[in-house]
Order: sequence, then structure tokens, then C-alpha cells
Amino acid sequence: MTAENQAIASAKIAVVTGGSRGLGRSAVLNLAQRGVDSIFTYNSNRAEAEKVAGLVTKIGQKAIALQLDTGNVGTFDDFAVRARNALGELKAQQFDYLVNNAGISHHNSIEQTTEAELDALYNVHFKGVFFLTKTLLPLMRDGGKIVNLSSGLTRIIIPGSASYAAMKGAVEIMTRYMAKELGPRRIAVNVVAPGAIATDFSGGMVRDNPELNKRVAEMTALGRAGLPDDIGPMIASLLSEDNRWVNAQRIEVSGGMSI
Repeated sequence: MTAENQAIASAKIAVVTGGSRGLGRSAVLNLAQRGVDSIFTYNSNRAEAEKVAGLVTKIGQKAIALQLDTGNVGTFDDFAVRARNALGELKAQQFDYLVNNAGISHHNSIEQTTEAELDALYNVHFKGVFFLTKTLLPLMRDGGKIVNLSSGLTRIIIPGSASYAAMKGAVEIMTRYMAKELGPRRIAVNVVAPGAIATDFSGGMVRDNPELNKRVAEMTALGRAGLPDDIGPMIASLLSEDNRWVNAQRIEVSGGMSI
């Protein structure tokens, strides 16, 4: 085997949903710093996705951005075809890591939440994760790793977050079942539960509201709200061989919120 072929054979590839901004962006960039190429999705902002791909190129790795609405299961078969073609561009037939990160926010009381709001959360956070993972499993190498994103809100009860947190709670249960059922393929599956992070999620409420940011800091043992780069490196580390024996775990990354 030539040196070039050895490099191709040893290259790792991640599929990251919602990789154009926030936590997904940080994950893509930190994976690149560890020598991992990415196929990442964006919902509507192609310009931001292209910026992320450009940053990955500057690091010395490759990234391909593909449009996907993770709440529309009917498009997943087509996405799998496009992902297979993207793998071909990366001179690979399968990928190693799947990060189910894409999500939408929701803040409303149980009494005021509408059926449409609940359905949208279900489609993106549970149904989408379930069926996208199922659709992509034939393209995933045995011995790979999956990281599903949950939330600190499955542990910390904040009124107005019931619908969102309930969907993330379902993801946590699903993660353990995935770990068990995919065990024969040696695929490890874990869930990462971030605390409050200063991003544009939820309209940037933690990032842009000084009063809320201060309240989060006061609730957190390490004394500040989280940042995207508190999460991306952790996900990249969890996917590495350093954490090869971590499986079926919920790992909260919150700086010690409400302990």
C-alpha cells in the first residue's frame, strides 16, 4: 500500500448535523484540528456553511456542506445519496462518526404550547434523529461512534422548557438503546447534554441578554455561561480513541449548573 493509500485508509470522517453555526460549527472545527474531515449539514444559511468549510480547509482538512432539514424525514433517502457522493469526493465509502446536533428551540408553558409547536420539536429532536441515524447506518463503519445532543434541561427544571426537555429526554433513552443494539457492530453511542450556552440559539437569549447571562453565571459552579468552544472540543475528544470505552453514557457539559 502506498503512503497516499495509507493516508486515505486511515482518514476519519464525521457527519455533523447543524454544523454551520454554534455547537455544530465548533465540533466541525475541533474535529478538523484532530485530523478529521467532515460532511456537515445546514438548514438554510449556505453562506455561513461555506465559511465553516473554508475554515476547515485552512486547518488542513476537508469539509463538505450539504443542505438538510432534519425535521423532514421524507428527504433522508435523498440525503443519503448525496452523503454517499460526498464520501466519494473524500475518497471514502463510509464514515466513522455521526453527531446528531441540529435542533430548534422552544420556550412556552405546557398550558400555552400548541400541537404544531410540539410536532415541530418531535420532528427535529426525536423523529429526525431516529430516522436519520437509521438511514445513515449502512454508510457507517463498524467500530464507529455516535454522539447525540441532549440538554441540561433534562435534569434542571426551568418552567417553559417542558416540551423541548421532554424530547431531549427521549433522545437520552434512545441513546442507550442505540448503544445496546449497535453493540454487535462495535458502534459506541453517547449523549452530550450542554448547559446554557452563549450562541444564537433561542434568539441569542443567553449570549445577548446580560441579565440572563448573569443569572446563568450565578447558577454555575465555574461562574459563567458556557461558550460553543466549551462543547465542540469535548465532542471531538469523545469521538477520539482516547474515549473508546465510553458507551451508553449521558455526559453533562455545563460547568456545574445547579449542583
